Amino acid sequence: MCHYRSRMASPDLNLLVTLEALLEEGSVAGAARRLRLSPSAMSRALARLRAATGDPLLVRAGRGLVPTPRARELRGRVGQLVQDGTAVLRPDAQVDLARLTQTFSLRTSDGFVENFGPALIARVEREAPGVRLRFIPKLSRDSGPLRDGSVDLETGVVGPATSPDLRAQALFRDRLVGVVRKEHRLGRGRVTPARFAAGRHVLVSRRGLEGGPVDEALASLGLTRMIATMVGGFAAALALARATDLIATVPERHSGNLRTGMKSFPLPFPVPEITVSMLWHPRTHADPAHRWLRGCVREVCGASAPEPR
Repeated sequence: MCHYRSRMASPDLNLLVTLEALLEEGSVAGAARRLRLSPSAMSRALARLRAATGDPLLVRAGRGLVPTPRARELRGRVGQLVQDGTAVLRPDAQVDLARLTQTFSLRTSDGFVENFGPALIARVEREAPGVRLRFIPKLSRDSGPLRDGSVDLETGVVGPATSPDLRAQALFRDRLVGVVRKEHRLGRGRVTPARFAAGRHVLVSRRGLEGGPVDEALASLGLTRMIATMVGGFAAALALARATDLIATVPERHSGNLRTGMKSFPLPFPVPEITVSMLWHPRTHADPAHRWLRGCVREVCGASAPEPR
């Protein structure tokens, strides 16, 4: 009795595939051909099924086999179980967007929502009306929210502080530009390094550092600029530049809509470009809904980069 209980507690689920083949073929030889087994191996499998179910399942009638009432009862159920099990073990390549109901949290750099949010929301609403996007400001480079699952996707610049276990893909390259109000003196005439450095500047620094690539480039020319004030984001810098004579230096694409009505100009000295990427945790890499969201972000940002490693 104990031996019987032990076997029943841990059934061999592989037998479900065998049972389905036997019930559909109605013969040991046909089921053996279907599963590419020898007739003797299939006969042994049928014996195990009879022991497991306590029913003969297939009985001889003339020269063939006919199903028992229990076998007829099991036929539909077994087929569905095998289909469901196969689906579980197969990569899920599709998602029913029309029925998808999910909220995705996106942690984005300053300016992303203002420039890419409207197009992204429109794209998502068109394809998956049941999906909501929750935008969270990226106030630090800490990757904890992606690791703990409170954030689904993040945008920003990949740097030394970025956790190496995250997946990343470039969205677009950006460059820094100078921005002033329309009436500013730099809005007229050629902007030279000396004219640029002579103005009063608003510095964007989330970490409170008094300097950056612009100051390094000016230093190589023997110039320094006067930092009149510091803010934590591009939107704040542009708001100050719009209402004062301060000069803001911001990424061109990331601040497109925020610079409407202002005068923008290329920096008169070389500064390294910025690569804006999206990042996500490996646990969501194969999820079809997450893959669809990443595709939406890529297309809205105009990126054509292939899927990452």
